[in-house]
Amino acid sequence: MTLPKPDPAIFAWPAQAVVGRVVPKSKIYDHARPTAATRALFVSQVEQILWAYKLAPESINLPAHPAVPEIEVFEITLKGPELHPAVLRSIDKAIPFPILFNLRFGGRTQAVAAYKRPSEAKSGDWVTGDYFSAGWQPDSAPRPPLPIALDLRGLYDHLLRAHLELPARSGESLPDQLTRLAAIASQRKEQARLTARLAQERQFNRKVEINARLRSIRDELDQLTADAVPAHREPVEP
Repeated sequence: MTLPKPDPAIFAWPAQAVVGRVVPKSKIYDHARPTAATRALFVSQVEQILWAYKLAPESINLPAHPAVPEIEVFEITLKGPELHPAVLRSIDKAIPFPILFNLRFGGRTQAVAAYKRPSEAKSGDWVTGDYFSAGWQPDSAPRPPLPIALDLRGLYDHLLRAHLELPARSGESLPDQLTRLAAIASQRKEQARLTARLAQERQFNRKVEINARLRSIRDELDQLTADAVPAHREPVEP
Protein backbone atom coordinates (compact mmCIF):
# COMPACT_ATOMS: atom_id res chain seq x y z
CA MET A 1 0.00 0.00 0.00
CA THR A 2 1.37 3.41 -0.98
CA LEU A 3 0.86 6.12 1.61
CA PRO A 4 -0.48 9.49 0.41
CA LYS A 5 2.29 11.96 -0.33
CA PRO A 6 2.35 14.63 2.39
CA ASP A 7 1.66 18.20 1.40
CA PRO A 8 4.41 20.50 2.72
CA ALA A 9 1.85 23.13 3.75
CA ILE A 10 -0.02 20.83 6.16
CA PHE A 11 2.10 20.31 9.24
CA ALA A 12 2.11 18.13 12.34
CA TRP A 13 1.23 20.84 14.82
CA PRO A 14 2.90 20.42 18.24
CA ALA A 15 0.70 18.89 20.93
CA GLN A 16 1.84 21.51 23.44
CA ALA A 17 0.35 24.24 21.18
CA VAL A 18 -3.21 22.85 21.28
CA VAL A 19 -6.00 25.31 22.07
CA GLY A 20 -9.06 23.39 20.85
CA ARG A 21 -11.56 26.18 21.38
CA VAL A 22 -14.66 26.62 19.20
CA VAL A 23 -15.05 30.20 17.97
CA PRO A 24 -18.72 31.24 17.63
CA LYS A 25 -19.53 32.94 14.34
CA SER A 26 -21.13 35.74 16.34
CA LYS A 27 -17.72 36.65 17.77
CA ILE A 28 -16.34 37.07 14.27
CA TYR A 29 -19.35 39.20 13.35
CA ASP A 30 -18.83 41.43 16.40
CA HIS A 31 -15.19 42.19 15.60
CA ALA A 32 -15.13 42.11 11.78
CA ARG A 33 -18.62 43.47 11.08
CA PRO A 34 -19.00 41.60 7.77
CA THR A 35 -21.67 42.49 5.24
CA ALA A 36 -24.97 40.65 5.12
CA ALA A 37 -23.73 38.79 2.05
CA THR A 38 -20.61 37.60 3.88
CA ARG A 39 -22.69 36.53 6.90
CA ALA A 40 -24.79 34.47 4.53
CA LEU A 41 -21.59 32.77 3.33
CA PHE A 42 -20.69 31.92 6.93
CA VAL A 43 -24.12 30.31 7.36
CA SER A 44 -24.13 28.39 4.06
CA GLN A 45 -20.48 27.30 3.90
CA VAL A 46 -19.12 27.02 7.47
CA GLU A 47 -20.05 24.26 9.91
CA GLN A 48 -17.58 25.14 12.68
CA ILE A 49 -14.60 27.39 13.36
CA LEU A 50 -12.02 25.93 15.74
CA TRP A 51 -9.07 27.81 17.20
CA ALA A 52 -6.93 24.70 17.00
CA TYR A 53 -3.35 25.75 17.86
CA LYS A 54 -1.40 28.73 19.10
CA LEU A 55 2.25 28.91 18.08
CA ALA A 56 3.78 31.25 20.65
CA PRO A 57 6.89 31.55 22.84
CA GLU A 58 5.16 29.74 25.70
CA SER A 59 3.95 26.86 23.51
CA ILE A 60 6.82 26.16 21.10
CA ASN A 61 9.74 27.91 22.81
CA LEU A 62 10.55 30.32 19.98
CA PRO A 63 11.01 34.04 20.67
CA ALA A 64 8.36 36.42 19.39
CA HIS A 65 9.00 39.08 16.77
CA PRO A 66 7.33 42.53 16.61
CA ALA A 67 5.78 41.56 13.26
CA VAL A 68 4.82 38.06 14.44
CA PRO A 69 4.08 37.94 18.19
CA GLU A 70 2.27 34.61 17.73
CA ILE A 71 0.72 32.47 14.97
CA GLU A 72 -2.80 31.05 15.14
CA VAL A 73 -3.97 27.88 13.41
CA PHE A 74 -7.69 27.78 12.70
CA GLU A 75 -9.49 24.63 11.53
CA ILE A 76 -12.68 25.36 9.61
CA THR A 77 -15.10 22.50 9.07
CA LEU A 78 -16.99 23.15 5.86
CA LYS A 79 -20.48 22.20 4.72
CA GLY A 80 -19.18 21.69 1.18
CA PRO A 81 -15.86 21.62 -0.68
CA GLU A 82 -15.68 25.40 -1.29
CA LEU A 83 -15.16 28.44 0.90
CA HIS A 84 -15.36 32.04 -0.29
CA PRO A 85 -12.27 34.11 0.60
CA ALA A 86 -14.53 36.76 2.15
CA VAL A 87 -15.09 34.38 5.06
CA LEU A 88 -11.36 34.01 5.67
CA ARG A 89 -10.85 37.76 5.33
CA SER A 90 -13.48 38.40 8.00
CA ILE A 91 -11.76 36.01 10.40
CA ASP A 92 -8.39 37.61 9.67
CA LYS A 93 -9.92 41.02 10.31
CA ALA A 94 -11.29 39.85 13.67
CA ILE A 95 -8.05 38.24 14.91
CA PRO A 96 -5.02 40.58 15.27
CA PHE A 97 -2.38 37.93 14.59
CA PRO A 98 -1.19 35.93 11.57
CA ILE A 99 -3.47 32.96 10.91
CA LEU A 100 -2.95 29.69 9.06
CA PHE A 101 -6.22 28.05 8.00
CA ASN A 102 -6.81 24.33 7.66
CA LEU A 103 -10.09 23.74 5.82
CA ARG A 104 -11.71 20.37 6.48
CA PHE A 105 -14.35 18.54 4.47
CA GLY A 106 -15.07 14.91 3.63
CA GLY A 107 -12.04 13.44 5.37
CA ARG A 108 -9.62 15.84 3.64
CA THR A 109 -7.76 18.99 4.65
CA GLN A 110 -6.62 22.00 2.64
CA ALA A 111 -4.14 24.61 3.88
CA VAL A 112 -4.94 28.24 3.05
CA ALA A 113 -3.14 31.38 4.20
CA ALA A 114 -2.41 35.00 3.31
CA TYR A 115 0.57 37.14 4.22
CA LYS A 116 -0.49 39.24 7.20
CA ARG A 117 1.59 42.04 8.67
CA PRO A 118 1.17 45.00 11.05
CA SER A 119 0.02 48.16 9.30
CA GLU A 120 2.66 50.84 8.83
CA ALA A 121 -0.05 53.51 8.59
CA LYS A 122 -2.07 52.80 11.74
CA SER A 123 -0.84 51.20 14.94
CA GLY A 124 -2.83 48.15 15.96
CA ASP A 125 -4.17 47.46 12.48
CA TRP A 126 -3.11 44.55 10.29
CA VAL A 127 -2.80 44.28 6.52
CA THR A 128 -3.84 41.00 4.88
CA GLY A 129 -2.75 40.12 1.35
CA ASP A 130 -4.05 37.61 -1.18
CA TYR A 131 -4.93 34.07 -0.12
CA PHE A 132 -3.00 31.07 -1.39
CA SER A 133 -4.10 27.47 -1.12
CA ALA A 134 -2.28 24.15 -1.07
CA GLY A 135 -3.81 20.94 -2.41
CA TRP A 136 -6.45 18.94 -0.60
CA GLN A 137 -4.91 16.08 1.38
CA PRO A 138 -6.48 13.03 3.06
CA ASP A 139 -6.59 13.47 6.83
CA SER A 140 -4.61 10.23 7.04
CA ALA A 141 -1.69 11.63 5.02
CA PRO A 142 1.59 11.95 6.95
CA ARG A 143 2.48 15.47 7.97
CA PRO A 144 5.98 16.96 8.31
CA PRO A 145 7.12 18.59 11.55
CA LEU A 146 7.43 22.34 11.84
CA PRO A 147 10.42 23.78 9.96
CA ILE A 148 13.42 24.93 11.97
CA ALA A 149 13.50 28.67 12.69
CA LEU A 150 15.21 31.12 15.03
CA ASP A 151 12.06 33.06 15.93
CA LEU A 152 8.35 33.25 15.13
CA ARG A 153 8.95 35.60 12.18
CA GLY A 154 11.27 33.08 10.58
CA LEU A 155 8.80 30.27 11.30
CA TYR A 156 5.94 32.27 9.78
CA ASP A 157 7.95 32.91 6.63
CA HIS A 158 8.67 29.17 6.27
CA LEU A 159 5.05 28.19 6.90
CA LEU A 160 3.62 30.74 4.51
CA ARG A 161 6.10 30.00 1.72
CA ALA A 162 4.87 26.38 1.79
CA HIS A 163 1.54 27.64 0.41
CA LEU A 164 3.06 29.50 -2.54
CA GLU A 165 3.11 28.48 -6.18
CA LEU A 166 6.85 28.99 -6.69
CA PRO A 167 9.71 28.77 -4.21
CA ALA A 168 11.81 31.77 -3.33
CA ARG A 169 14.90 32.61 -5.31
CA SER A 170 18.20 32.68 -3.51
CA GLY A 171 18.14 35.56 -1.01
CA GLU A 172 14.61 36.63 -1.98
CA SER A 173 12.57 38.05 0.91
CA LEU A 174 8.99 36.94 1.44
CA PRO A 175 7.52 40.35 0.41
CA ASP A 176 9.65 40.32 -2.75
CA GLN A 177 8.55 36.76 -3.52
CA LEU A 178 4.90 37.75 -3.11
CA THR A 179 5.40 40.77 -5.36
CA ARG A 180 6.90 38.50 -8.02
CA LEU A 181 4.00 36.04 -7.73
CA ALA A 182 1.51 38.90 -8.09
CA ALA A 183 3.29 40.02 -11.25
CA ILE A 184 3.15 36.46 -12.61
CA ALA A 185 -0.58 36.25 -11.90
CA SER A 186 -1.15 39.60 -13.61
CA GLN A 187 0.82 38.58 -16.70
CA ARG A 188 -1.00 35.23 -16.94
CA LYS A 189 -4.35 37.00 -16.75
CA GLU A 190 -3.33 39.36 -19.55
CA GLN A 191 -2.00 36.41 -21.55
CA ALA A 192 -5.36 34.63 -21.27
CA ARG A 193 -7.22 37.80 -22.26
CA LEU A 194 -5.06 38.38 -25.33
CA THR A 195 -5.23 34.71 -26.36
CA ALA A 196 -9.03 34.88 -26.32
CA ARG A 197 -8.94 38.15 -28.24
CA LEU A 198 -6.56 36.66 -30.82
CA ALA A 199 -8.95 33.77 -31.48
CA GLN A 200 -11.71 36.25 -32.35
CA GLU A 201 -9.64 38.78 -34.29
CA ARG A 202 -10.05 38.82 -38.07
CA GLN A 203 -7.78 41.70 -39.11
CA PHE A 204 -4.26 40.57 -39.97
CA ASN A 205 -2.44 43.66 -38.68
CA ARG A 206 -4.17 43.41 -35.31
CA LYS A 207 -3.32 39.71 -35.11
CA VAL A 208 0.32 40.67 -35.62
CA GLU A 209 0.10 43.24 -32.79
CA ILE A 210 -1.52 40.76 -30.42
CA ASN A 211 1.04 38.07 -31.22
CA ALA A 212 3.86 40.53 -30.56
CA ARG A 213 2.35 41.38 -27.19
CA LEU A 214 1.92 37.68 -26.37
CA ARG A 215 5.58 37.02 -27.17
CA SER A 216 6.55 39.89 -24.87
CA ILE A 217 4.40 38.47 -22.07
CA ARG A 218 5.95 35.01 -22.52
CA ASP A 219 9.41 36.56 -22.24
CA GLU A 220 8.39 38.43 -19.08
CA LEU A 221 6.94 35.25 -17.57
CA ASP A 222 10.14 33.37 -18.38
CA GLN A 223 12.11 36.00 -16.47
CA LEU A 224 9.70 36.01 -13.52
CA THR A 225 9.70 32.22 -13.19
CA ALA A 226 13.39 31.64 -13.87
CA ASP A 227 15.29 29.68 -11.20
CA ALA A 228 12.02 28.41 -9.69
CA VAL A 229 10.34 25.01 -9.85
CA PRO A 230 6.51 24.92 -9.73
CA ALA A 231 5.14 23.68 -6.40
CA HIS A 232 1.50 23.27 -7.53
CA ARG A 233 0.04 26.14 -5.56
CA GLU A 234 -2.82 28.34 -6.73
CA PRO A 235 -3.89 31.75 -5.45
CA VAL A 236 -7.43 31.91 -4.11
CA GLU A 237 -9.42 34.43 -6.12
CA PRO A 238 -11.00 37.23 -4.07
